[in-house]
Amino acid sequence: MGGLTDLLLTLNRIDYDDFKTDFPFVAHPHQLPPVPANNGQDWTTWLILGGRGAGKTRAGAEWVRGVALADPKARIALVGETEHEVRTVMIEGVSGLMSIHRRHERPQWLPSRRRLEWKNGAIAEMYSAENYEGLRGSQFSAA
Repeated sequence: MGGLTDLLLTLNRIDYDDFKTDFPFVAHPHQLPPVPANNGQDWTTWLILGGRGAGKTRAGAEWVRGVALADPKARIALVGETEHEVRTVMIEGVSGLMSIHRRHERPQWLPSRRRLEWKNGAIAEMYSAENYEGLRGSQFSAA
């Protein structure tokens, strides 16, 4: 073995959880947001086009995590094709929002309200293409 494998074998469960959530250390370059956009301005749309296993969900979850932890006033829309997919992939999945946070920063998941609440006040709400009218009227700082 050697190197990184040996290091991982020496970690206890809590240290391993912290290590696996150190995303900039383990991320592939295509999983990190562009800084700045190609035109030199802040980017407004980021498209990650990749096949199965390319890290799209993890990259998106890490970006949402960064927005929520940096901005206590953040209001984030989590939008997917179906509510089931938003919940099982984006929120509860292996690379979803509940899995990527360190224990002390993990948001509270309120399934009956279809939302995540961070301790600092940031909120993410769940929406789907099945009920696209639900997005009307809401104000979001990120999606």
